[in-house]
Amino acid sequence: MSVAQKLEPAEDIIFPPADIYSDEPPLESDLHLRQIILLLQCLELWWQNRNDFYAAGNLTIYYSQRQLKSEEFRGPDFFVVLGCEKKPRKSWVIWQEDGKYPNIIVELLSSSTKATDKGLKKQIYQDIFRTPEYFWFDPHNLEFVGFHLVDAHYQPIEPNSQGWLWSQQLDLYLGVQDNQLRYFTAQGQLVPTPQELAEQEKQRADEERQRAEQEKQRAERLAAKLRELNIDLNLL
Repeated sequence: MSVAQKLEPAEDIIFPPADIYSDEPPLESDLHLRQIILLLQCLELWWQNRNDFYAAGNLTIYYSQRQLKSEEFRGPDFFVVLGCEKKPRKSWVIWQEDGKYPNIIVELLSSSTKATDKGLKKQIYQDIFRTPEYFWFDPHNLEFVGFHLVDAHYQPIEPNSQGWLWSQQLDLYLGVQDNQLRYFTAQGQLVPTPQELAEQEKQRADEERQRAEQEKQRAERLAAKLRELNIDLNLL
């Protein structure tokens, strides 16, 4: 065999196009879908003025060192990458994203995936992705555990008195409320959904209108009292 023949690329190696689609299976249940949407909506609303992150759910991450779509890929249920451009993507391709891996990953456990989520995926996220924080949550039995990377190994994150786990990457707590995984601020405030925020703003507007109406009624009562006393309001 000649040197030229040795250097010829193998015919079965196909380099993927720049636009690589996600290739993830359907979610386990409606609970899993709603939980992913909840995590996405709340974080994007909370960080609505930031353009330096990417958050996605049930999206394929391609990380082959040989840049092959056909090998080495995983699809976390939810992940966030910091320090990148905020724009739509059809998948997360490591070699097209300056080698960036997720800063935080959340897997939603199910009967068919929990062994992999707690074993193989945890090992990959620790040893290959080097993802600083990894959480898993079971929407059915509410099991919630988190890890952070310490000296290249995952160590459990200690919960606070409410059972919440602090995420240094998000600068937020993650905790279970009303059977759902939610974000909380360092001060303990719930990070709202768009609907909850709209309801809060409506409530504040209603309270403002009520206060204004009360002030108007008080002013009218005062004016009526002064007229009874024959006091000219223009002289006050």
